Amino acid sequence: MSNNNQRQEQYSLSMMYGTYADILFVLFPFLVIAMQRLWDGNLYQSLMRPDLSVAAAILAGLAIGKFVLGLVTNQDLGRYKERIVFFIALTLFVVLGPAIILILSMTGNADIPGFVAFVQPVLLIVAISLYTTAVSIANILNRASQPSAVRAPGKLAGQESALSEAHPEPPPLDLPRRTGNDAY
Repeated sequence: MSNNNQRQEQYSLSMMYGTYADILFVLFPFLVIAMQRLWDGNLYQSLMRPDLSVAAAILAGLAIGKFVLGLVTNQDLGRYKERIVFFIALTLFVVLGPAIILILSMTGNADIPGFVAFVQPVLLIVAISLYTTAVSIANILNRASQPSAVRAPGKLAGQESALSEAHPEPPPLDLPRRTGNDAY
């Protein structure tokens, strides 16, 4: 395996760990609530409360943010814009809208239908899937927008093109420091 493939694999693995760490941080408070309800002996009641819908709405919002980040990262990726907008609309339509409707309906109604116990976990699973997809798409688009990703046609994956060597990454922005004598 070449050095470039190892680097790519290590980057993908790090992104996967980061993505699932985000998901675990979002789900942690809901896990604590579920454990407390299990301790009290009414775990089924957690499925009839809006907790899972709140978690799904949070993850759907994070997914939309990642999709938008991928959309605005590089203006030259016009061929992907429709796909990203589709995933944003899908997230709104499939997860965020139903989750908000369930939250409002469950908090304002005493009689909660039994199907809610099945719909909420499905919403959460779909939200997790869409969030991981959003992170993957944003990372692919970020990598595609980097100058080192430009390769000459016919070159192997480990060989850099003359274009990427001629245009190295710009140095970091060096801003002048403010002194006490500066006018506002």
